[in-house]
Amino acid sequence: ELLSQAMTNLIDNALKYGRPEKGEGRISLSAVARKEWVTITVADNGPGIPGDKHDAVKERFTRLDESRTKPGNGLGLALVDAIAKIHGGKLEFGDAAPGLEAKLTLPVPRA
Repeated sequence: ELLSQAMTNLIDNALKYGRPEKGEGRISLSAVARKEWVTITVADNGPGIPGDKHDAVKERFTRLDESRTKPGNGLGLALVDAIAKIHGGKLEFGDAAPGLEAKLTLPVPRA
């Protein structure tokens, strides 16, 4: 259930913030499975998050939308990060050129 919430939060964040000022918003989802890890990537073509803010958005109640034009309380990405850590994984951000690439990496459960 927590992993479903993490995915919902990543997709919701891309829908909410991942649109360019002009033009059409695009979101892509992908997954890569390795022997011990799976990485799920949600990418969009919006304004992205500056590199110096990547750690800040993992903190509760952090919002980069200073004008508060979008609904939210600054918990979405912080919850994804916490869920990743609970499961022994990590949340990382990258540049989707343009946009944000959010990568959720989790260990593959052993049978």
